[in-house]
Amino acid sequence: MSKSPSESRTAGAGQQQNAAAATAAATDPAEARQLKLKAMREAGISPYPYRFERTHQAGPLQEHYAALPTGTETEDLVRVAGRIMAMRNNGMFLDLHDPSEKIQVFCHKDTLSEDELAKLKFFDIGDIVGAAGTIRRTPRGELSVRAERIEMLSKSTLPLPEKYHGLSDVEQRYRQRYLDLIMNEDSRDILRTRAKVVSFIRRYLEDLGAVEVETPMLHAIMGGASAKPFVTHHNTLDTDFYLRVAPELFLKRLIVGGFADSVFEIGRCFRNEGISFKHNPEFTSAEGYHMYTDYTDMMVLIENMVSAVAQEIHGSTKVPYGTQEDGTEKVIDFAAPWPRKGMCEIVAEKTGIDFLRLETAQEARKAAEGLGLSVDPKLNWGQVVEFVFGERVEPDLIQPIHIIDHPLEISPLAKSHRENPRLVERFESFVNGWELANAFTELNDPAVQRARFEMQAADREAGDEEAQMLDEDFVTALSYGLAPTGGWGMGIDRLVMLLTGASNIRQVINFPTLKPKE
Repeated sequence: MSKSPSESRTAGAGQQQNAAAATAAATDPAEARQLKLKAMREAGISPYPYRFERTHQAGPLQEHYAALPTGTETEDLVRVAGRIMAMRNNGMFLDLHDPSEKIQVFCHKDTLSEDELAKLKFFDIGDIVGAAGTIRRTPRGELSVRAERIEMLSKSTLPLPEKYHGLSDVEQRYRQRYLDLIMNEDSRDILRTRAKVVSFIRRYLEDLGAVEVETPMLHAIMGGASAKPFVTHHNTLDTDFYLRVAPELFLKRLIVGGFADSVFEIGRCFRNEGISFKHNPEFTSAEGYHMYTDYTDMMVLIENMVSAVAQEIHGSTKVPYGTQEDGTEKVIDFAAPWPRKGMCEIVAEKTGIDFLRLETAQEARKAAEGLGLSVDPKLNWGQVVEFVFGERVEPDLIQPIHIIDHPLEISPLAKSHRENPRLVERFESFVNGWELANAFTELNDPAVQRARFEMQAADREAGDEEAQMLDEDFVTALSYGLAPTGGWGMGIDRLVMLLTGASNIRQVINFPTLKPKE
């Protein structure tokens, strides 16, 4: 560990005593740290050096020396670094945590010079330090580095939350995610699992031959999903743009252009809607399109991919998720195949009302009101079916299931059902009462697509802020020919919730959307 010029002047005994006395006199912990910071600089020690040559992480060291007997000393030299999370015996024992694990650093006069030992007076819990020394297993069985050199790498000028209570304020945990990650191992594990899930899905799709692409996040025309968008303004063009609610229409343009047989995108989407335990205004979706397939192929793709990622993360397709009403553990089994039920079929099973026998929106609304539901008088037949499904069926869909054959009126981008023109070839996959995935046999008739867009535009004119706009260029693209194509989209955040046992979507997003503090 080479010294920088500023470190060549070691701290004298008088400076150390003055620093210790001043620190002891300080009553505020943050003030005491500032005094230590000042004393370090006066002693010629940099509290924020430029780099440190680390040779090993704690986790691999723990694994490599797992069989090292208690009380054994080695001559194996290592250089470790991490955050001090515990100090014992006036700094003789330091617990350093890095992203992989914890390792103890043993600071003793037998191997540390007087000047090196003097540095310990500047150390606090939360500081990031480096140590160079040999590996040993203490008589108490703790793998340790017997330090020969120690170095402050970053002085923490604010104290961490108290160890035994941790960071328990949920709002503070999300506002100061960095502090949450320092203090809470569960938070680190959840977000690391998220990274593994995204990486696995990417590899899975690439192994199927799909090509990952990027499409615009600024859309001149809002489309691809029925949702209320965020609006922003481009100053140079003096034009409003919409933050994308879905990448669908651009991904299908790539299929039209023959870019690849299969494409997918993993990225952010934005919907200007409510915040709840399962909704965040910006969220991550995976979306893909595959030529020469239909929605039945997409069902197989979704169930196989999700069961594979569950196996990857848990070593099993059976994943525990909280408790059931009777207090027993809830276990969700992602093993393929998943059952398939028509939306109207399952609504009829749950409510006794077969909406396919009702011809008009008025009849459908009256039937829904007969179930004790308050129905918006502007809802059309398909919207009523969807509403009743959401109220009376969706919360009970705990084990994975594909709800297929949706009403045409709520599915402007899906192809008409080959057996029933009131329906489309669309499914949504539900788990734990949540929608996880949405997929279609893609509509590829430009004339029909134009008519569907015009229906949506009329709804928008009538006040439906979630209705899609007429995208002339997309209709033009379809006019050049879109091969039979299956498409799907899946919420990454909700999938990670299911795989980690998280009860709130904010737990699985690195920096969730929060109301600004006053």
